[in-house]
Amino acid sequence: MKYGILKLIEENKGNHISGESISQLLGVSRAAVWKYIEELRREGYGIEASSRKGYRLTHTPDVLNEYEIGKYLKTEALGRHIVCFDVTESTNDAAKRAGAEGAPHGTLFIAEKQTKGRGRLGRTWDSGYRKGIWMSLLLRPSISPEDVVVVTLAAAVAVVLGIRDVTGLCCGIKWPNDIIAEGKKLCGILTEMNSEMEKVNYLVIGAGINYSQEDLDFPPELRGHAVSLMTLLANNPVRNKTSRSIIVAEVLNRMEELYNMILSGETHRIIDLWKEYTITLGKRVRVISIKDEYMGVAMDITGRGGLLVNLDEGVLREFTSGEVSIRDLE
Repeated sequence: MKYGILKLIEENKGNHISGESISQLLGVSRAAVWKYIEELRREGYGIEASSRKGYRLTHTPDVLNEYEIGKYLKTEALGRHIVCFDVTESTNDAAKRAGAEGAPHGTLFIAEKQTKGRGRLGRTWDSGYRKGIWMSLLLRPSISPEDVVVVTLAAAVAVVLGIRDVTGLCCGIKWPNDIIAEGKKLCGILTEMNSEMEKVNYLVIGAGINYSQEDLDFPPELRGHAVSLMTLLANNPVRNKTSRSIIVAEVLNRMEELYNMILSGETHRIIDLWKEYTITLGKRVRVISIKDEYMGVAMDITGRGGLLVNLDEGVLREFTSGEVSIRDLE
């Protein structure tokens, strides 16, 4: 109801709409209209009230909610159910709990701030209030656990394409799922799985996209190594035309296209797209697994998304998990 009222006010394009008209159109009382208007104001919407004219929208904040994201969605399933948090510990944890309880495929979990956000290998992920896009997507694919890496690659491609569609910026992908711009980390993706021996029950694809941080907003150890989207767009006119909601929607739009390719057996198209945007292949890399570290040259991606590395000892090895460090970036 709250966003139904917002939609009516917004559709008047700067003109006033009376509380009586809203009440009649939506079948609610004038008192309820006023209550929802106050809730919208607390979210940051600028809504002017005139006793004779009614309500007029004067400002739309860069907030993340189902209404703002939904305006730009073109998907059938992804993001059609959205769970929004002002503050939560971890959107991935919220998605996993909901997945275990039967939440539907495509549900998006998104927060203005995470207090215990995390990245790969258990690292802490800094998730400042309204500084980024902290989101997790719940998927229920009919694939085997060994094919999950391709879904992770698809998520990385979706982020790159979504950002490019909105801003024109071209980013690179460091295997398997870090998004790099101007040599710095813009986004990290964390995939977590609940599965049986031959069946995936559900996947959670978490993404943290740095959006409006200045360099000093990052923890000291990340300064000079991380970057935000608004910093990259500092002298670009598109900076004032984009929002976090647009980015989220376009990433989901792209992800659904890629996800459907996977379900239809066209994983080779995902691999080809990933290769088009990778900054990993042909580079000297260090691969960090749970137990060991390996040095070599990244040669190729296998059909299931594994990284082929020509190790220094002369062995060609496939990695399906682990952390990759590109020596040139270091």
